[in-house]
Amino acid sequence: MSRRKARELAFKVLFQIDQVDADPRAAFDYLLKEAPLSEKDSQFAWDLIEGAVARLEAIDANIAQYSKEWTIQRMPSVDRNLLRLASFEILYMEGAQAIVAIDEAIEISKRYSEPASVGFINAILDKIRERKPSLK
Repeated sequence: MSRRKARELAFKVLFQIDQVDADPRAAFDYLLKEAPLSEKDSQFAWDLIEGAVARLEAIDANIAQYSKEWTIQRMPSVDRNLLRLASFEILYMEGAQAIVAIDEAIEISKRYSEPASVGFINAILDKIRERKPSLK
C-alpha cells in the first residue's frame, strides 16, 4: 500500500508540473510534508518523478503511438500524467513489474479520473507493456 502512496504522490507532482509548470522538487517536498512516506517510498516516488520528467518527450511519443484517437494534449491531464508515470516505470525502471505499474495506475485513476478512463489507461499501458521497446 505504501508503494501506491508513493506512486500517487509522484502522480500529483507530475500533474502540478503539467498544469502550472511547478518546480518538481518544491512540489514533491510540499506534498511529502502533507503525506509523509518512509525514506524508501519517498526515494521511489522521487525516482519516478525525476525519471518521468527527464524522459517526458520519449514517454509522450510512446503513448501517442498507441493512442490513435487522442493526442497527448487532448487527453485529460489526470489520464495523461498517470500514463506518463506508469509508462516510465514500465519502460525505464529496472526490475519494475509492468502488471503492477498498470494495476496501480488503474487504481489511482479510479480515485482521480472519470470511470471511462480506466479502460483507456489500461489499454494504452497494456500495449506499451506488450510492445516494450528497448529505450534505455
